[in-house]
Amino acid sequence: MDLTNLTVLVSVAGASLSTAIGCFAPALGQGRAVATALSSLASQPDAAGTITRTLFVGLAMIESLAIYAFVVSMILIFANPFWNYAISAAVEK
Repeated sequence: MDLTNLTVLVSVAGASLSTAIGCFAPALGQGRAVATALSSLASQPDAAGTITRTLFVGLAMIESLAIYAFVVSMILIFANPFWNYAISAAVEK
């Protein structure tokens, strides 16, 4: 296995792990946040505005983690900084 193939293999594996973990963990966090908010709304309906506002801010922050993981996976696939090194090493052989 030459350096170019190894770079492709590691890039695709890293991108898939980044996407898998980066989407799974925020999904669990969002589910837990919504469940807790619904529980809080059931016990204190008078605080619905505050709880809902805080919930949406928290959900936006959690979702940003998934977006960052997506950006990292796209960088690994399409704008990999190791491509130039792998290609120059392959040309020198």
